[in-house]
Amino acid sequence: MTTRRNRLDLEPDTVERDLVKLVLTVVELLRQLMERQALRRFDTGDLTEDQEERIGLTLMLLDDRMTELRERYGLRPEDLNLDLGPLGRLL
Repeated sequence: MTTRRNRLDLEPDTVERDLVKLVLTVVELLRQLMERQALRRFDTGDLTEDQEERIGLTLMLLDDRMTELRERYGLRPEDLNLDLGPLGRLL
């Protein structure tokens, strides 16, 4: 017997929301990786003051845009943290 949970819900609104959720999850993963790399570069002194400013501004703008998109599609930050089964949570 198949449970409702295992069935695909192919309603247009749901498909769009699920696709946005997947895309935002990938973008959030990349944003976190970029932020960690930027922090390492800040700590090692590899960046000029101008580069630090641009990276900081870019990461802030990306975070703001991610928040706007999550809110538009009714997603919470924790909705982007996919469960990878035995590997644990993605983010």
